[in-house]
Amino acid sequence: MKETDNTRRSRRGSGAITLRDVARLAGVAPITASRVLNTPEQVSVDVRKKVLDAVQKTGYVPNRMAGGLASSRSRLIAAVVPSTVMSVFMETIESLNGTLFDAGYQLMLGQSSYSASREESLLEAIIGRRPDGIFLTGVLHSGKGRTRLLASGIPVVETWDLTPAPIDMLVGFSHADIGREVAKFLIGKGRRRLAMIRADDERADRRAKAFAAEVARSGLAEAKVEVVDVGASRTIKSGRDALARLLEIEPEVDAVFCSSDLLASGVVTEARVRGIDIPGRLAIVGFGDVPFVADMVPALSTVHINGADIGRMAGRCLIDRAEGREVAQRVVDVGFSIVERETT
Repeated sequence: MKETDNTRRSRRGSGAITLRDVARLAGVAPITASRVLNTPEQVSVDVRKKVLDAVQKTGYVPNRMAGGLASSRSRLIAAVVPSTVMSVFMETIESLNGTLFDAGYQLMLGQSSYSASREESLLEAIIGRRPDGIFLTGVLHSGKGRTRLLASGIPVVETWDLTPAPIDMLVGFSHADIGREVAKFLIGKGRRRLAMIRADDERADRRAKAFAAEVARSGLAEAKVEVVDVGASRTIKSGRDALARLLEIEPEVDAVFCSSDLLASGVVTEARVRGIDIPGRLAIVGFGDVPFVADMVPALSTVHINGADIGRMAGRCLIDRAEGREVAQRVVDVGFSIVERETT
């Protein structure tokens, strides 16, 4: 497009092409150009073509924030997740994104890196942008983030956890139940010296405590559960290092429950390097059932969470609330399953 003097003048302040520029190029009034972009059914085919040709030539992108302010709708959903790198949450995010996109909504993603303070900062920034809904990984029991969300009136869905007192809506499962069921599973396999390798986060902590409590309740003579905490690290290397530390503490350990599949993959790797028979000498269970673990050698037993269902249900809840529809079931427990493969 050849830039006219009028276009130059209109862009001088911000450097951005405006709707007025588009209207001028198309030879229509600004209000007509606005109708083409927002309510095209009200405008003739010929006028629509002129305006859309001008949009194409100028590269104009409508200011959706301005439209959102006028309608009190942003058509934006914000999500806060702990991690996106080799993450157990990816299936949920992909499903959430697809559900929102199909309904005409966009997803804005923030990563907390398992940090409570970072999560609170993200929430403050998100609430200030007034999205139509907020998706959280985990639940907020207390703190500024919960207070601000309650005060904001924005629809919120907490996921990947359960609580009797959600902020608004919840789609998740019980981490304590997982800990108990994995302990029962391993004890049922005849394992007597159980241990846990875990990262430092609140949900893993609840799985570990329930795991240890179930082992104690079972009445095993060797009821003490050794726990190796790898801190913030959730890598294959930290899993390998953790098994090395565990074997120094408890050489007779015969079963390990890991708080993630990546840590469990490291445990499998270290055990094989040391010539430890899996599962004869050592049984290993992970958490998450990320895609590659079924193809490991040996294939990893793990806890499966239907992340796609969580994303889909959470997305529908947020869309319904954003569009003024009541959500009949505010709390959904999607459950979990233990997938037995070669490591047990």
